[in-house]
Amino acid sequence: MSLAARKVPENADDLIVLAGVPLLADCLGALYWPEQGLLAVADLHLEKGSSFAARGQLLPPYDTVSTLLRLARLVVHYAPRCVVALGDNFHDGGGPERLSPQDRDSLKALQLGRDWIWLTGNHDPEPAADIGGTFHDSLTVGPLTFRHRPSGAEGEIAGHLHPVARVAHRGRAVSRRCFAADDTRMVMPAFGAFAGGLNVRAAAFADVFGTLAFTAHMLGDGRVYAFAAKHCVPD
Repeated sequence: MSLAARKVPENADDLIVLAGVPLLADCLGALYWPEQGLLAVADLHLEKGSSFAARGQLLPPYDTVSTLLRLARLVVHYAPRCVVALGDNFHDGGGPERLSPQDRDSLKALQLGRDWIWLTGNHDPEPAADIGGTFHDSLTVGPLTFRHRPSGAEGEIAGHLHPVARVAHRGRAVSRRCFAADDTRMVMPAFGAFAGGLNVRAAAFADVFGTLAFTAHMLGDGRVYAFAAKHCVPD
């Protein structure tokens, strides 16, 4: 199937209409806005493994490679005009300096021929040197505003909370990262390989959406599955 054909949702659960704007929820955990050619990812947490290693907690040092490889798949797939990373792009302020030369080159190769916008997060509040792109606190395009921390404002697309949906079926429960969204606001799943998650039934999501009248678009194998948040189960 061609790249152009793949930009059209293959099932209704992949399409999220936010503030009247149709957006494609990709099962890898990214959001694509076809009209703008804009690809958004949240909470990459690059160099989390090396951050933990520096504190004596050893994790396999492959999170950055894995995260960038998945991001490269999306860039090839959609050929976006713009990529927006919604904060906590690195796990800490020293992350950019710990990038290997190979990973730095991979990151810069992904940026060729397109705008690349880094939004600042609580883990990386300051602009980083030598990673390309431009840095902003938030980005507004038409009726949508991209930022790191969700405020619950209309037209907002945020990260930070790392939403995870847990559903029970035939006596077993399954937990997966998800997009949490209603008609006017969204919290994106964490994209980073080592990023954790917060159940959508947690109080932090009630603070954003006000009620359980939102949908968890769960990342599946090859597609996204939509569940009403009120039908998801707590941990």
